Amino acid sequence: MDERASKARGLNRLRRAEHVDAAPADAEKAAAAPRPPAGQPVVEFRGVHLAYEGGHVALDGATFAVERGEFVFLVGQTGSGKSTLMRLLTKELEATAGTVRVAGRDLAVIDHKKVPFYRRNIGVVFQDFKLLPNRTVYDNVAYALMVTGHSRKEIRRRVPDILRLTGLATKLHAYPDQLSGGEQQRVSIARAFVNHPPLLLADEPTGNLDPETSIGIMQLLYRINRTGSTVLVATHDHAMVDRMRRRVIELEKGRIIRDEATGLYARDENTREFAARLRGDLSGRPDLDGGE
Repeated sequence: MDERASKARGLNRLRRAEHVDAAPADAEKAAAAPRPPAGQPVVEFRGVHLAYEGGHVALDGATFAVERGEFVFLVGQTGSGKSTLMRLLTKELEATAGTVRVAGRDLAVIDHKKVPFYRRNIGVVFQDFKLLPNRTVYDNVAYALMVTGHSRKEIRRRVPDILRLTGLATKLHAYPDQLSGGEQQRVSIARAFVNHPPLLLADEPTGNLDPETSIGIMQLLYRINRTGSTVLVATHDHAMVDRMRRRVIELEKGRIIRDEATGLYARDENTREFAARLRGDLSGRPDLDGGE
């Protein structure tokens, strides 16, 4: 009885909001949705530079393109520019120089009033989930459809489908604090993907999860990629990158230093580089021969 009442309350909230927001959202969605023409890269950076006040350079001449349907890892140490790159794609930041395009559209020309509608048409998965704590799993996912102007009928059809895809069919009426970390991340992914966006961004999606749960989350992102969405994942997860062998773009101090079609987390060392690293490691150790 409590579950039915919870769902009814959620649907009533959606109905009330729907009458207010549906028509404007449909119009804005048509204007701002990033749907790339055939042959057009989904993401394109050309000479992108971003410097913060004080002179810190976050990105320095970043140039690359991501084609439709690719699965790409962004790797590098903390502060290398991965999150900055992601925030440029969500228009939380503006480039100091260069061009950022999504589906052929220069993000610099999107009026600030249209930015929320642009963001509703890309999927974003966060390390800390960012779920609505007082909404059920169903309502968290349904909200993403409601704000983009979908009808009640469409919401009822889509939400159970996406929850089945993400392995949450039995958690329909649960609240975030009743879920494990892995389940909360699955809700976050379901919410990001329910609109079937052409671009899905995931910033450290396994950062707070144990290795076994991380495998399930990456399998889910890969399954979503196989449906046609382009997926861009910023991560420190060495083992996952090495296991999946997808395209890897590595950043260091704001510069792209490597772009490999089927790469590992770390670039393979040649003999000279290995010897230099080994000498450096040994020089910092105590004298092994001087002990007892």
